[in-house]
Amino acid sequence: MSKKVEITEKLKTWAKQLKQEIYTLYLVNKDPRVPWFARVFIFCVVGYALSPIDLIPDFIPVLGYLDDIIILPLGIALALKMIPSTVLTECRQKARERLNTDRPKSVATASIVIVALLISIWLSAAWCLWYWIR
Repeated sequence: MSKKVEITEKLKTWAKQLKQEIYTLYLVNKDPRVPWFARVFIFCVVGYALSPIDLIPDFIPVLGYLDDIIILPLGIALALKMIPSTVLTECRQKARERLNTDRPKSVATASIVIVALLISIWLSAAWCLWYWIR
């Protein structure tokens, strides 16, 4: 029984850290000191994290959760490598403070990110289909 509780606590801690890193990336994306290519990548990672649509649907056994367990943390890790260390330190501190005091309430921003991500996915799929047919 205690092993189950220990695993649950580790998962809760990991999920909390993941949430903080996603919010850190959101804050980093607003900073003008971040290179444009990092901003584009961060936008995609945060959009994917907030998107209700997964690369692999969750109802597929085992494979459905691979994107949540592997792809998202890998995207976050790559995004964090692109950010200057001073910016990352400042934004991590802000994220820690804000997540401990109040919740971010930008539904409009989340909606814009999700819509932009969905449009880019559909445009990419349409282009691939057009290219394949041609």
